Amino acid sequence: MAGYCRQERGREHSGTYRLFLSNAQGQFLSPFHDIPLYAAKTEDVFNMIVEVPRWTNAKMEIATKEPLNPIKQDVKKGNMRFVANVFPHKGYIWNYGALPQTWEDPSHTDESTKCRGDNDPIDVCEIGTKVCARGEVIKVKVLGTLALIDEGETDWKIIAINVEDPEANSFKNIDDVRRLKPGYLEATVDWFRRYKVPDGKPENQFAFNGEFKDKDFATQVIKSTHEFWKTLVMNKPSVGGIDCTNTTVPDSPFRCSETDAKAFVDAVPAYGAGDSEPVDVDKWWYGKKN
Repeated sequence: MAGYCRQERGREHSGTYRLFLSNAQGQFLSPFHDIPLYAAKTEDVFNMIVEVPRWTNAKMEIATKEPLNPIKQDVKKGNMRFVANVFPHKGYIWNYGALPQTWEDPSHTDESTKCRGDNDPIDVCEIGTKVCARGEVIKVKVLGTLALIDEGETDWKIIAINVEDPEANSFKNIDDVRRLKPGYLEATVDWFRRYKVPDGKPENQFAFNGEFKDKDFATQVIKSTHEFWKTLVMNKPSVGGIDCTNTTVPDSPFRCSETDAKAFVDAVPAYGAGDSEPVDVDKWWYGKKN
């Protein structure tokens, strides 16, 4: 994770846990607002923030409504959230995370899906060989996208691969995933369709009948969400409850001093031994496919 450092605070698997990022100079950064979207001047390589390493279950996410947007564990009905292992899957089946400096605008109705944005950074499923670390910033190239419709909102799932993966040069578009990793795309649709069913919710739906769109389509989606983010971070008041506190965005009215940023971090308790994972975290959930 060259150039970025991780600092964990609070207790693991508890409501106090937060993971903050800083640069090599020790300046704290928002993974939402301060990490650049583009990792190369050619704008064909993107930075990705890893929230959930492959094969793990803790539902970690960028805290979009907190200063500096640290990574935290989602809470559901007062309990720390872990995704179920929906047979035959174990936890998340990719390194899962988000593209910085993107935002799915909840006031915008997407022309292709006819649904509004979900008020989050755009999600990424990284399909490479390495199991990444929580909070790791990796460089990825985009291969395509799936359009999940989650409770009536557009929730894009970008398919990408780490540029440092030994097989990265073999992947140029979504059809290469189908050819070189047979079954992976089908498993991805199945995972997103059913992952909320163990919680008593209905199966998720998809735009385009669950078909993946190609690299060019996905890149345009990313660019449009980047434009929405630019509007978000440059204009007061904040929209959708999003906290736009940042330390590096030029001319942003939400930019804060390094002293204030450090105070946000210091307000969270020091890192300590956390709670254990639930005893049933490795249990498989068997359910019928509709």
